[in-house]
Amino acid sequence: MSEDHPNLFRHVIAALVTNEPGVLAQVAGMFAARGFNIDSLVVGRTENPQLSRMTIVVVANHATLEQVRKQLQKLVPVVKVVDYMDTPFVERDLMLVQVSTEGKGRKRGELIELANLFRAKVVDVSPNRLLIELSGTEDKVEAFIQMVEPYGVLELARTGVIAMPRGNSSARTKPGGVTAVKPADKDDDRPDVDPSQLPPG
Repeated sequence: MSEDHPNLFRHVIAALVTNEPGVLAQVAGMFAARGFNIDSLVVGRTENPQLSRMTIVVVANHATLEQVRKQLQKLVPVVKVVDYMDTPFVERDLMLVQVSTEGKGRKRGELIELANLFRAKVVDVSPNRLLIELSGTEDKVEAFIQMVEPYGVLELARTGVIAMPRGNSSARTKPGGVTAVKPADKDDDRPDVDPSQLPPG
């Protein structure tokens, strides 16, 4: 739930889509056309060469999420959609950040010690900066950014959130129809996909 807006909830949505040109543009265009705000949108390959996995993070109320679900389901390239809100899952966001080490004092040593505390990696060293790699939840990444900002953040890049359910967890039905979504029962151009290749739900 969002602290600033108690009726808004953070939803991590996984969508399996067919590998074809323009799918990302269709999904992003659908959100933009309807005024839906996306916190994060990541797309990448899966173990099935026919499919890609999109991980979408949306902060919205249940009614808005239901609209998102219905609109996603209407897109032909979308095979299945799952909302992980009430499902135990693991999420990761990868960040690269360039931090300044210029100035007096022990800035370089302090930054390396801070990176170690967050289990981050120093992946490049130069006379006046460190390049640090960190992966973790959004909260962890945001906390690290706050800690290094006083040293001087020169450049920052993040991949966005990817997520998978834990163990044998499956997305459960939640009030308001805001949960795991099965493809519509209709004739379309979706490929025949082995159910074992789909996320739970």
